[in-house]
Amino acid sequence: MPSLTLNSENREEVAAALAGDRWIVACLCAAWCGTCESYRATFDELAARHPDKLLIWIDIEDQADVVGDLDVENFPTLLIQHHELVAFFGTMLPDVGVAHRLVQSTTAQSDEELQELIINNSERADWQRNCNLRSLLRNAL
Repeated sequence: MPSLTLNSENREEVAAALAGDRWIVACLCAAWCGTCESYRATFDELAARHPDKLLIWIDIEDQADVVGDLDVENFPTLLIQHHELVAFFGTMLPDVGVAHRLVQSTTAQSDEELQELIINNSERADWQRNCNLRSLLRNAL
């Protein structure tokens, strides 16, 4: 199954999907970025490897009112979230094997384990305040 692409017409549908129990893996990219353009097929392959997760492609310029405050330093950037817990936010090598291992290892953690990591790491605590995709999309609706 290919990934979803967030756009102005499907925001409510995506928000409803985000409200579910599945892990969320979002790729934050830009249309002008050549690396992102070539990574799209890789991200769809990642979606096929993880059909139990919700994979979302987000163009940070087209969806600036949703993700405008996120500090995307380079492309592609992945955001991995479960419920209201942001488990990962960072630049990703454009390699499906690396992304697959990251998704596997991150989603193997329980919410309790994620909470412990958040409590003990200021960067992860910042992710909770600034990178929660569910909150960002709710605020943009």
